[in-house]
Amino acid sequence: MVIEIFVAKRTVPLTGKGTQLVEMGSGDPHYSDQPFEVHLPDDVVRDRVENVDSDEKTNGVIRLTDLRKSYGEVRAVRGVDVTIASGQTVAFLGPNGAGKTTTIDMMLGLVRPDSGNVSLFGLPPSDAVRAGAVGGMLQTGSLIEYLSVRELIKMVGSLYPHPLDLEEVLDLTGTGDIADRKTTKLSGGQTQRVRFAIALIADPDLLVLDEPTVALDVEGRRDFWNAMQAVTARGKTVIFATHYLEEADAYADRIILMARGQIVADGPPSEIKAKVGGRTIRASIPSVHRETLESIPGVVSASQHGEEIVLVCSDTASSDGALRDLLHRFPEARNIDVRGAGLEEAFLKLTSEDDVDSDAMDESR
Repeated sequence: MVIEIFVAKRTVPLTGKGTQLVEMGSGDPHYSDQPFEVHLPDDVVRDRVENVDSDEKTNGVIRLTDLRKSYGEVRAVRGVDVTIASGQTVAFLGPNGAGKTTTIDMMLGLVRPDSGNVSLFGLPPSDAVRAGAVGGMLQTGSLIEYLSVRELIKMVGSLYPHPLDLEEVLDLTGTGDIADRKTTKLSGGQTQRVRFAIALIADPDLLVLDEPTVALDVEGRRDFWNAMQAVTARGKTVIFATHYLEEADAYADRIILMARGQIVADGPPSEIKAKVGGRTIRASIPSVHRETLESIPGVVSASQHGEEIVLVCSDTASSDGALRDLLHRFPEARNIDVRGAGLEEAFLKLTSEDDVDSDAMDESR
């Protein structure tokens, strides 16, 4: 039998399977067969985080191993394996229902995986979060009511051993001008900025952000990422999920693309886009028929909008040949633009393919 341990007035469960002594609201204990984890004292945990060796920082301070989570018949996450090195900025992308948020919730210790393991700085998520090594900014949850922004951020900072200076956080997150405003009087964009400040106040080594710019306007999104770049310049590791593909393309060192609860692509944005391989030629040509454009060797499809024509080619070699042929036939062509496939094209293609039967994969494990 294993019983709960209490350290510094904190409940400390032990990792594994077995019988666990749980405190009831009345103070009477009862036994539970739920899985349990060991929590170390705060000073031990923070020392472990601050002294991660150089090999571990390079090879991965965040490790997700064969993570799986189901909700009834819905298998939200199906065998996710990810290793993230210190200092990386990683974007999780995928359509609705791909498993991004569930994976992030398991990473933060908010949801227990059905199987698999999460390790942050060599620790369980709950220990790393409690030590202030992890800051989270989630889609859901409201701010504590009737406190001012300053009071709320200061209160959250007091829960951690080594918080950042309050004024520094207010300045970095753009919340200084609303610091004395009550949390009940904030707009959606202002609320997002306060959530960012709450995630940052602990001075975490890892920031996990779920749709961080969802309620921000264009200027607010730009300001947010300017602030985030200042954070990453300090060597912080950042993991974020977003539906704004241009944000992932512009700010992520690495993109992890999920579909149907699995990882379908993982690499730098340029590598993800290269998986599609197509190229597009745009030009302005007066008085041309689409059938003529479609007859050009190397052209997969052609479209017309007034004088503007768009030719889609399968790869670089095809587009080079098609462009030479186009200029030979139409020397009057102008405003010529040749581009590789964008992240949106790669996203649509890679998340819509069913090359691997997920049910068969699960049964084969």
